[in-house]
Amino acid sequence: MATQMFEGRGHAAVYQKYRFAPGKELQQTILTYLQEKRANLAELVVDVGCGSGQGTRFLAEHFKKVVGTDISEAQIQEAREAPSLPNVSYLVCPAEELPFEDASVDVLTSFTAAHWFDIEKFMREANRVVKPGGCMVISTYTVDMSLRYGNCSEKLTKIFRESWDLLLKYSHNRIKLVLEDYKDIFEALPFPDKKRITDIFDKIPMTVAGVVGYLESVSPYQAFMKNDPKAAKSLLQETEKRMLETMGVSSCETPVEFWVRHVCVLGCK
Repeated sequence: MATQMFEGRGHAAVYQKYRFAPGKELQQTILTYLQEKRANLAELVVDVGCGSGQGTRFLAEHFKKVVGTDISEAQIQEAREAPSLPNVSYLVCPAEELPFEDASVDVLTSFTAAHWFDIEKFMREANRVVKPGGCMVISTYTVDMSLRYGNCSEKLTKIFRESWDLLLKYSHNRIKLVLEDYKDIFEALPFPDKKRITDIFDKIPMTVAGVVGYLESVSPYQAFMKNDPKAAKSLLQETEKRMLETMGVSSCETPVEFWVRHVCVLGCK
């Protein structure tokens, strides 16, 4: 069964506040692929492991009916409470047990979630629900991230990566799938027509508070918090302080550019 890491209401609220939607380059990669495969006229799109709905809301702008699913009730509650289009709905269910009929789904997606699934069971279930000619889109952002601000981009990125490196000591072994650019997930995809793109770079508009909030939202930080709450909070405070000092500003609402590398696995049945 899937590994459950984002269950608590508090964590779900942080997730909703600080996790970002798919960036423009990733969106374009996905939409172009679906257009090529004539899946851009999809009737039903299912977004699995939707969390608080950032990717689901992007899909709703382009497709007729979109259903977000997640194993966490707290995450689905956050998704339902966020403003969204009327063609979106949400369901609580495991990724490995989707409540859809055989060959009923045009496009099945998963954004930064598939590494938590039982991959073998999920792929079997995906193969069952996706129509012949239907598509799958599985993406994640990687830990290959950088910050840009004035002439101190290198220093800022170093501060951010030092914090990340510390957090990675608390990461679950499933993060290995992300660190290996979803190679195993690509290989497990049961469709012969498939490809993996590993060099999609997106610029996400952020603030200093947003960058620190993103760190707070990741699963290794939550594990660190359980292990040593005082040290975990101190890490975030110290990261924010160092960033502001390096930038020569006092407001944590100061905008920065947050650059992220995405990996995307695409397949057509």
